[in-house]
Amino acid sequence: MEESLCNVEFLKTDSSFLARVQSQLGGLREYKSGTFEEVLEQVIIDLQEEFEE
Repeated sequence: MEESLCNVEFLKTDSSFLARVQSQLGGLREYKSGTFEEVLEQVIIDLQEEFEE
């Protein structure tokens, strides 16, 4: 049976990118940066740390 581990949403404003990450362990958190690559890197690092435990 499958279960959802997390939900990730990426948004773009006029001048920045925003990522919303929600998981059972970490709750809801947001990351904001001027580039998509920086936001994506923040999300990847956060999820790696969360699921390595």
